[in-house]
Amino acid sequence: MTHEPPPPTAVPQYADFDFELDNNAQRLPLVLCLDNSRSMEGRPIQALNDALREWTRELHDDVNLSYSVEVAVITFGDQSVTAYRGAEPLYPGMNLSPFVPAHAFTPPTLAANGVTLMTEAVELAMHIVAARKTELRKLGLQYYRPQICLVTDGLPTDGTGHYTTAWQRIVPVLAEEQRARRFRLYAIGVGGITERGQAVLSAFAPTFNAQLQGFPFRELLQMMSASAAAEQKGEGEEAFEKIFHQFRTQRPAWEA
Repeated sequence: MTHEPPPPTAVPQYADFDFELDNNAQRLPLVLCLDNSRSMEGRPIQALNDALREWTRELHDDVNLSYSVEVAVITFGDQSVTAYRGAEPLYPGMNLSPFVPAHAFTPPTLAANGVTLMTEAVELAMHIVAARKTELRKLGLQYYRPQICLVTDGLPTDGTGHYTTAWQRIVPVLAEEQRARRFRLYAIGVGGITERGQAVLSAFAPTFNAQLQGFPFRELLQMMSASAAAEQKGEGEEAFEKIFHQFRTQRPAWEA
């Protein structure tokens, strides 16, 4: 869905949240919030697309995750924030959920262009998670704590491509949402992200943030699968911190 995100109090409504009613598995919404701005052009966006395709195959083969995880993709670049339903972008008026069961998920092929509307993308991620939980409750279905994975190599900008401090407005909201366990946010800086850019991600996700050299997208997505599996098992916070610590400390081997 390519549009200005709704105001903070609004929850988007979708007509087809009730897919797969014969599947009573406890659901785990997972949002990939991905930077596809101009700075990701070339090798970075190719690496991301390759990793998405490989991760999708692995997700399809994982019996425990494939029928409980629901995947939504949000991108920020090319002058807009776009939500995808599988491989297809959603546009205003389509009234469709961006969440797709993992076993049926097909990733979009992303191109890199435009500016870094990171703040708006995170806001949209929060809104679609809230909407999905509301609909699951209406359907009488249980869900695990949703996960949002934010990946960027830059600073948040406005629509003209200039750095903006608008991101600061969502820091208190993110802090309260995470304190209330409404979702778990991972904020990952890749490539040549600056200390200034990483400081933004640290403010967004004080516990689960990382600055990675290069573009180890495959390992990042595998970490998200491991986190989803830990969520299914009802693991405590220490398990998620351990998974994330292993992801960060194994990084040099992945980059070699």
